[in-house]
Amino acid sequence: MTTTATPTTTTDTNPGYKWVGTRPVRHDGLDKVTGRARFGADLSLPGMLTGAVLRSPHAHARIRSIDTAPAAAMEGVKAVVTGADFPMLESEAGEGGEGAVDFRDLCRNIMARDKVLYEGHALAAVAATSRRVALAALAAIKVDYEVLPHVIDVEEAMAPDAPILHEDMFTSGVEPAPEKPSNIADRCLYERGDVDQAFARADVVVEREFATRPVHQGYIEPHAVVVDTSEDGRAVVWCSSQGHFMVRTLTAKLLGWEPSRIKVIPAEIGGGFGGKTTVYIEPVATLLSQKAGRPVKIVMTRDEVFRATGPTSGSKMRLKVGALRDGTLVAAEGWLAYQAGAFKGSPVELGVMCFLAPYDVANFRIEGFDVVNNMPKVAAYRAPGAPMAAFASETVLDEIAAELEMDPLELRIRNAAEEGVKSFYGPRFRKIGYRETIDAVRDHPHYSVPLGPNQGRGVASGFWFNFGSVSSATVHINEDGGASVMTGSPDIGGSRASMALMAAEELGIDVYRITPIVADTESIGFTDLTGGSRVTHATGMAVIEACRKVVADLRARAAKMWDVDVDEVEWVEGRAQHAGGNHPPLSTEDLAETSGKTGGPITATASLNARGAGVAFSTQVCDVEVDPETGAVKILRYTTAQDAGRAIHPSYVEGQMQGGVVQGIGWALNEEYIFDGRGAMENPGFLDYRMPVASDLPMIDTVIVEVPNPGHPYGVRGVGEVGIVPPMAAVANAIHDATGLRLEELPMSPVKVLAAIGANGD
Repeated sequence: MTTTATPTTTTDTNPGYKWVGTRPVRHDGLDKVTGRARFGADLSLPGMLTGAVLRSPHAHARIRSIDTAPAAAMEGVKAVVTGADFPMLESEAGEGGEGAVDFRDLCRNIMARDKVLYEGHALAAVAATSRRVALAALAAIKVDYEVLPHVIDVEEAMAPDAPILHEDMFTSGVEPAPEKPSNIADRCLYERGDVDQAFARADVVVEREFATRPVHQGYIEPHAVVVDTSEDGRAVVWCSSQGHFMVRTLTAKLLGWEPSRIKVIPAEIGGGFGGKTTVYIEPVATLLSQKAGRPVKIVMTRDEVFRATGPTSGSKMRLKVGALRDGTLVAAEGWLAYQAGAFKGSPVELGVMCFLAPYDVANFRIEGFDVVNNMPKVAAYRAPGAPMAAFASETVLDEIAAELEMDPLELRIRNAAEEGVKSFYGPRFRKIGYRETIDAVRDHPHYSVPLGPNQGRGVASGFWFNFGSVSSATVHINEDGGASVMTGSPDIGGSRASMALMAAEELGIDVYRITPIVADTESIGFTDLTGGSRVTHATGMAVIEACRKVVADLRARAAKMWDVDVDEVEWVEGRAQHAGGNHPPLSTEDLAETSGKTGGPITATASLNARGAGVAFSTQVCDVEVDPETGAVKILRYTTAQDAGRAIHPSYVEGQMQGGVVQGIGWALNEEYIFDGRGAMENPGFLDYRMPVASDLPMIDTVIVEVPNPGHPYGVRGVGEVGIVPPMAAVANAIHDATGLRLEELPMSPVKVLAAIGANGD
C-alpha cells in the first residue's frame, strides 16, 4: 500500500489555514466518475459532418501534385481543403503553446505545402456525411510524390552530407554565420569560469555518452474538435486542449482571421502533459466548416496521434564532470543534441539550463543543438528537455559517488544549490527546498530497507523552473451567499479544487459553497494555457486578488449598512464584524440579500501577469530487481520527495508526483518510437508502444516538502513537471547497483539489459 507522508512543513510557524492544505472531494469528481463530463469527442450538432485528414505515407517527399477533384465529386463530400487553401505565413516568432512558435513552420505543419517532412504529415482534408464516405474520399485523392532521402537519427541529421529538410535553414548561434543550409537550426552555449583549469585540479573525472529515444505523452483522449462556422463568418470551436485562448490565437493566425471571429469553448481534457499545447486539427476543421457551411467534427485515431502529433525529442548527449576528493563538483562540460522533428524548436536550451541546475558548480561549459529530422514536430512533455539532461547528469553523479566511495545522497548534499547561489542558468536562487528533498529521502524508511539478490537501489534529483504568465479570474457572490469562481485555465490536474480552496480561504466560506468554472474565450479575460506548472501559482494569484476585491466590497457594504467607517469593519470567517462590537455580524448571505440596496451585484475581476514563480526540486529513490536470464527489470519500491512550496490540495500534489514518476519509469524501461527503414513508425498504438500499466508498478510513496515560495500569497511553487525529471536516472542507477552495469541508452528494455549482461560476461 502507499505510505503517503503528511506534508512536511519546513517553515518556522504554522500558517493556520482553514481550507488550504485540506483534501476535499473535487468539485467535478461526480461528473468524471459517472461519465457526465463532456470531452472533445462528446459533442454532436444537427447536420454535423465528419472530417478526416489525408496523411503522407513517406518520411520525406516532394509533392509534385495533388488532385482532389475525384474526392470533391463524390456524393456526400461537402468540402475539401489542401495547403493551398490556407494563407502562407512568413517566418514570424510569436507566443503559442509552451514557448515561442514560428508561424511559418506551424502553418506548414498543419497542412504540407511543397514537401511532406514526416510520415503522417497532413496534406489534405475532407468533410463528408459519414466517416465511411470521408475515408473513401481520402482514398480518391491522387498525390504524385517524389520520394526523397530521409534522416531520423540526430547525429546523422547533423552530418554535412545529411538530407536537408529546409533549404533556407542556416544555423543560428554560430560565428561566422554559415553559408550552407543545415539541419542544425540553432546552437546555444552556457558557460562560466575556467573549465580547463578546474578539470586539471579534479581528483575524479567521469565522462560518458548517452542516448534517448522520442517518446509520446501518451494521453488517453485523442485530439478532437467540433467547429460550427456561421453565415456571418464567426466560428464556435469546441475542443480538448491545454489552453482554449491558445487555440483561438493560433487558429485565427493560421486562417488569417481576427481572433474575435472565433469563440473557443473548453471541453474536459483527457490528459495532455504538454502535448495539447498547440493546434493540429482545429484550423483544418474550422476551414472545412466554413467551406461546407455546416458543423464539422474531427477526431484523431490513436494511429494518427502517434504519427502526426508531437512526441518529445530523442537525444544524444556527452557529459564530463570533475570532482575533488571531498566530493565537491568543480567542473562540467556537456554537449547535447535534441531532435526537433520536422521543424525547429526542440527543448534543447531548456535541457542545457537544467543540466546541473540542482547543484552549485563554479565552472562549466554546456553546448546544445536544435536539430530537425524527419519525424513529427516535437511538442512539450512535462518539464520539456529536462528529463533527458537529468538522465545524463544524475547518472554521472552516481558514478562519481561510487568512485569516491561516498553515499550518493551525501554527494548531492555537499553540492546542493541553496538560497543565494547563482543558478546554472543565471539568476540567483531565492528560498528553495532542494536540500530538504534530499533529507526527506535519506530519512525515509525506504532508504534503509535491505536488498536481496539481483536487487539494487538508485537515487536521482531533478529541477524545473515553473512559470507564471498571464491569467484572469472573476469572483461573484451568489444570491445565497455562495461564490462562483470563473477562470480561463483548463483543469488537468485538479485546478478547480485548488481555485476553490484558495477562494474559500480568502472569503471565509465553506469550500463546497464555491463553484469553480472554466469559462470560454468570450466569458473571461485572456489566460495563458495550462502548462509550465503555472495554474495554481498564476491563476491562483488572480483568484486571490479578485477575492480580496470582493472582501473589500463586502466590508464597504457592511460599513454602509451600519453607517460606520470601513476601517471599523473586519472580515472574519465569512462575516463582516464591527470592530467595536456595536452591530451584529453580517454573513455573505446577509450582504447578498441586500446587494440591490448597497450597490448592485457583488463581483470582482482580476487580470495579471504573475511574477515570482518558484522553482521546483525533486529527489527520488528507486529499488529494482533485474532478472539475469531475461534482462527484465521489475520496480520493487519507489519513493519521491518534492518541494511543493505549499500543497493547496495535498491529494492532487501527490497525484502529480506519482504521475510524473510513472511516466518517467515508462520512459526509462519501455517507451520509444521505432522507425523502419522508410522512416515509418512501426509501433503507433498502445499494444506495441509499451506504456506502464498497474501491474508494472508498485504503489509510489510520496513525501511533500513545503518550503513556501515567497513570490506567492500561499507559497505555491507548482508541482506538475519536476516529478518526471529524475526517474530515468534513478532507475539506471538502481540497475547499476543490481548488476554493476552502466546503461547509457534509453529505453533500458529487457533486450538491452540482457545484451549488456552478456557483454559483461555474466
